[in-house]
This record gives sequence, structure tokens and C-alpha cells, in this order.
Amino acid sequence: MQDFPWYKFYPSAVDKDIDVKAYSSVVDLFEESVKKYGNSIAYECMGKTITFNEVDQLSKTFAAYLQNNLMMKKGDRVAIQMPNCLQYPVAMFGVLRAGMVVVNTNPLYTASEMKHQFNDAGADAIVILANFAFNLEKIQKDISAKHVIVTELGDMLGGLKGGIVNFVVKYIKKMVPAFNLPKAIKWKEVMSAANPASFKREEMTLGDAAYLQYTGGTTGVSKGAELTHGNIVANMQQISAWMKPKLREREEVVITALPLYHIFALTVNCLAMMKIGAHNVLITNPRDMPGFIKELSKHKFTVFTGVNTLFNGLLNQDAFTKLDFSSLKIAVGGGMAVQKATAEKWQKVTGTPLAEGYGLTETSPVATCNAIDGTERIGTIGVPLPHTNVKVIDDDGKVLGVGEKGELCIQGPQVMKGYWNRPDETEKVMDGDWFKTGDIAVIDEDGFVKIVDRKKEMILVSGFNVYPNEVENVIASHPKVLEVGVIGMPDDKSTEKVVAYVVPKDKSITEEEIITYTKENLTNYKVPREVYFADELPKTNVGKILRRKIKENHEKTLG
Repeated sequence: MQDFPWYKFYPSAVDKDIDVKAYSSVVDLFEESVKKYGNSIAYECMGKTITFNEVDQLSKTFAAYLQNNLMMKKGDRVAIQMPNCLQYPVAMFGVLRAGMVVVNTNPLYTASEMKHQFNDAGADAIVILANFAFNLEKIQKDISAKHVIVTELGDMLGGLKGGIVNFVVKYIKKMVPAFNLPKAIKWKEVMSAANPASFKREEMTLGDAAYLQYTGGTTGVSKGAELTHGNIVANMQQISAWMKPKLREREEVVITALPLYHIFALTVNCLAMMKIGAHNVLITNPRDMPGFIKELSKHKFTVFTGVNTLFNGLLNQDAFTKLDFSSLKIAVGGGMAVQKATAEKWQKVTGTPLAEGYGLTETSPVATCNAIDGTERIGTIGVPLPHTNVKVIDDDGKVLGVGEKGELCIQGPQVMKGYWNRPDETEKVMDGDWFKTGDIAVIDEDGFVKIVDRKKEMILVSGFNVYPNEVENVIASHPKVLEVGVIGMPDDKSTEKVVAYVVPKDKSITEEEIITYTKENLTNYKVPREVYFADELPKTNVGKILRRKIKENHEKTLG
């Protein structure tokens, strides 16, 4: 068998004739949703709800401020760095409506990670939650962004409640480290200063950039995947068609615990669910399991998305198992492999199958998914979405057949335009219009895809990519370190954990010292969980450290 076309494998209930170019931009789809669902609830966070009409007016106000107060223009990049809160969709739709490009940024990034992303993207403005502004202060002289807008967690909760939340977060929980950004503008000032009537609607095409989503790609340092309006519109249409057999307009309540800055929650939860007028419940801090479960108890939720670690964590909470799941229609896992034990326990507790999907930042993200009609196959990532082709190839580019193991490649309207200002990196992963994922897979005779390994040495921690080069560069900069090699090892809690092998320059260095040092320079999920010391590391004859050999030796040591 030489290819695996989408139209041969899609479930019978799914509409294969969807129009992936039905809208000229994400904004067109947003405006249609506003007209259709008007006073229906669009988003809820911390008990505060806003309707589609309110999102329309608020995002128009924000867009007007960018255009007229900051004098920004179509195509400018705006970084948004905040967790799930009501400000996110308002800012995001405002940026898009102004014809600008959203640069989604992880709030947990360190100052050095922020500096790289903001400069690489050429961000003209930054919208940031006050909790993380102290890191921005450290790099404000090293980045080109002209404008900074700072918001506090309670800014859109209204009246007394908003003020109390801001006071508690800042002074009681002490979650806002002191910062000094003299030119920063406060969110509330922005929203009161702008005149929504002055907003000018920008005309956009499917070829215009909508998002720069940063990723390591299949290897290397963080790069911005340029996702066009066409990519996102196509994936929204594909996802909507996939879920249409079970979902109804205006009826769905979606739990969004994954961060909206992550491509999975952005496209599936924030955008595709908007298309059907869903009520989107934003969870700001899902790591607070008791608080998360308490919030879940308030809703008759029908759609739940997450990653394996989130599902597993909830299932290990007695309070979660006692919730009312009678309204739940769909549960979808992505971002990392859904473990069989988790899927089986989820179905036992909730009565609803946990369907696993697959995608990458570069594919906007969904490329394949298990059906939601009870025909899912645990252990696979399902079959291609409509208008999506998949194939596996060997190292010479030859297409392989049923059951043969090779690199998974994806073709479809959701595949990115390329990496922002990195034609060299784009060329490495694109073969014509086929995207080479770097994942090793097999496809069975029914078209179901199974990921069996990774071609590159990327480490997957709770759905986030960790690249050994980045971690090694930080550890190697420690004055007591001579050499370092970083590998990923299996971990029950987060799929994989980062493990570092260090050749010390100064024998006094300790494991704790290295971990503390990396925490100062890297986001927590990139920090090694284990550090080992060695007299030397295995190398090639030209001196390149062999991570593969380090891993083999480590596994032998473990027995």
C-alpha cells in the first residue's frame, strides 16, 4: 500500500465534504459567531461570564487602542503572555481584528526565554499578566517591543470582586513580584481610553499570518511556526466536522484547563467551540486540583479536553470521581500519549470514552483523531481528519506500506506556512507540501496510526517539548561544569523526565546546585529531575557527545 488518503478512513458520521475555505479569516468566523449567538455566554472564568456580544465590543475596543492610540498597523506582532483568564480572548480577538499577528507566549518562561521569543518574533507590543512582569523588567532594554500593557488577574471580574481578587493575589498570596516598567500601560486604562467606534476593520486573506506559535519544531532551538488564517480556519472546520455528530449549537459547556496559549486549547477549545456557540469555562490554575474540581462541580459540562497527566491527576482525586458526569459527551486527549490505564479508568469513572488525537504546532494542530462514536482504538492516535493525508517514509523518502515503521508525514490545509524567518529550518521539515513530523509511526490496514517512537531526541514532558540542546547550553554555562549530556527517561507522572549527565570541572558541585541553577534560567518543566556525575561522556570520533549511548548506559545501570 503506497498511501493513506483521508477519504478512505474517516468515520461514516463525519462530513467529508467540508469547505476548508469557507471563511476568509478567523475574524470572519468570529463575527459570524457573534451574530448567531449574541447574548449567549462565550467565556466564564472565576464565576464571571461574558457573552459573545460583550467579547465583540471588548475586542473591538482593544483593537481600536492598538490601531489609534498605539498607531500600530496590519501585520505587526503582539505578544500575549497570560494564563487562562477573560483578558486572553479579548486581547487575542482584538489583535486579529486589527489585522495583527498573535505571538502566544508561555507565562512561565524565564527572562532569557522571553527575550529570545520577543526578539525573534519582532514583537511590537506585549500584553502581560502582572504576575510575570518582573521577568519582563529584566529584559526591557534588550527587546525591541515599543509598548507594554499590564493586566491583573481580577481586572475583568468586575466591581468589588475584581478588586478583592487583585488584592488577595498581590498582597495575601504574594503572587506578584515587584516590578518596574515605567512605560507600561494598565489594562483598565487601555479599555477606558479607546473608542470602539474608531476601530477600522482590516480585510484579511487566508494567506495572511494569524499566529506565531513557538516550538522547537522537530529539533533545535525555539522557532515560530507561522500559522495563517487559512491554516486555522481549515483546522476549525475539520475539528467541527469531526465532533459534529455529538455536539449541538448553543448547548455545549466546554472545560478549558489547558492554557489557551498552547495550540491544542487555542484551536480546539477557544476557536472550534466558538463556532458552535459553546460556553467555554476557563480554568486559570488546573494544578490546584481541589479548586479545579470545585469549579467542575458547578457545571454540567459536555466537552472535556486535556493531556494524560491532567486526566490521571483528576482520576486520583476522590472528589473528582464523585462528580456528575451525566452530561459529558466528549473527552479528548492530546499533546502527549494517552496511556491505556488512564483511558480505561476515565471511561469507568465518567462513562465516556477518552479519544486520543494527534497533532503538532506545525499542523495547527490536529491531524488525526480517534472517532467519538465509540469506535476508538486505545493506543492509536486515530485516523486522518477530512482533507488530511498521512504517510510513513523511510530514511530515503520512500513511502512505506501497511504495518511498516517509518517517519510520519502529514499533508493538509492545516500545515503551517513555515517557520518565521527561518527558511533553513523550514526546508528541513517540508518536502513539498508534506510536513515531516520527526515521529516514527505505523499505519494499519484500517488507517489507524500508532506512534511508536521519536526520530529526534526531543523529550516530551507533560505535553511540552524539551530539547536537550537548550538544557545542555544552560548547564554548560555553569562555571563548575565541564561537559553535559541531557536525555529523556520514562516517567509515570509526565511521560518523560529530563535527566542530565555532567562531567564536573570542580568536584565540589552538587546535584542540588545544578538543579537550582537551571531553575533560574529555564521553565520548570525543562529542569532536570535527576543529575548524575561522570568522569567522561561517550563521544563520536569527532568529539560529538552521543546522547543515545548515554541513554543506553543509563538503562543498563538501572538494570
